[in-house]
Amino acid sequence: MSSESSSATEIGSYFISNYPPYSQWKRENVDEILAALQRAPRRESPLGLYIHIPFCRKRCKFCYFRVYTDQNAKAIENYVQALIKEVELLSEKPAIAGRNFHFVYFGGGTPSYLSSRQLQSLRERLHRSISWDEAREVTFECEPGTLSLDKVKTLRDIGVTRVSLGVENFNDEILKENGRAHLSPEILRAYDWIQDVGFPQVNIDLIAGMIGETDDNWAQCVEKAREMSPDNITIYQMELPYNTIISKEMQQSGIASPIADWATKRRWVDEAFNTLCAAGYQISSGNELVKNLETDHFVYRDNLFRGSDLLGTGVASFGHLQGVHYQNLDQLTDYVDACDSGRLPVNRALTPTSHQTLIREVVLQLKEGRIHREPFQNKFGVDIFDEFAGALAAQQTAGYLKIEGDEVTLTRRGLLQVDSLLPEYFEEEHREVRYT
Repeated sequence: MSSESSSATEIGSYFISNYPPYSQWKRENVDEILAALQRAPRRESPLGLYIHIPFCRKRCKFCYFRVYTDQNAKAIENYVQALIKEVELLSEKPAIAGRNFHFVYFGGGTPSYLSSRQLQSLRERLHRSISWDEAREVTFECEPGTLSLDKVKTLRDIGVTRVSLGVENFNDEILKENGRAHLSPEILRAYDWIQDVGFPQVNIDLIAGMIGETDDNWAQCVEKAREMSPDNITIYQMELPYNTIISKEMQQSGIASPIADWATKRRWVDEAFNTLCAAGYQISSGNELVKNLETDHFVYRDNLFRGSDLLGTGVASFGHLQGVHYQNLDQLTDYVDACDSGRLPVNRALTPTSHQTLIREVVLQLKEGRIHREPFQNKFGVDIFDEFAGALAAQQTAGYLKIEGDEVTLTRRGLLQVDSLLPEYFEEEHREVRYT
């Protein structure tokens, strides 16, 4: 997609979350991550843990994650047992043994799909081999309709410090049309419970461009988010990766994209930024606002963008360890069978070159809206102003960023479409390949 495109939202990836592209990660490279696990850490990099809970009440029409609906208690327990076995296997490897977790993230799917009893049991069994008691941040994603006051208390009891509530929209008809499992009364009830129990950080998610969105309704959603006054607000622009229900319907039926075009979505996010900044929020990245940049940190994101080690556990999870990217098996039965047999469930991997690692950290940190020359010089021995002179100059001329002293700062225009700018920093062979 060109950076100035105002075309319809067509099928394909847009949101950049790693480099090199996932399509370049290969099964024949699995031995590279297995070897990395056998090496003691070369330096004390912060270590994170991602735990994937793939169960949902419904599959949203725009969802592209590995999720499963209508799973019974036995299937869930089988998965949890496999997850515990995977973590146990990892905890024994030289690269992991004895290290403390700096951050933990429960993602999905819907982690809050699990019952209070299942969550307590999961925590107790995981803590036989690892612990997150000393972690700076433990994030837990929640779908409003899966919460109860008892479950929210359980989240606090198992050590969660940052709750992320998947609101997406406050309009019931739009929620239904997009396949969300919850409705607006469940949002407000869940948020009240979260506030009553109390957590150091509370985030809510919104999505600009859901099917059926209008100017008036979007403004009402932003205003409602302002009234709720969470610590963090994340705003995604709706995209259509290949494996969503919407994408499949478009391919099978030949229907036009039902999603707002990119120019409209960027305008909606811009309006949200203006409203929320006027209310005291500060822009933390191209899709995140916080009340206070000094205190409201998203530790998971900050570390992910700076190359910290991350154990990706659970079906289809992505990780990064000692300079190697990897992804787990992406089918539930394959994942469970591997763990049950005592094998790490890795499906594909890639060891990026030093230059590719530099690109990864530059493009991910650009999503925060600014980068500085010195950290990259210190870490990679490379002057990014020289290395990426062409892309920086072109994007400065086009009005997407400014270069002042040792700092690159994206303009609002650049920030609103930052993901479309990032491929210009890729190695040429990766600029036109499928991303996922």
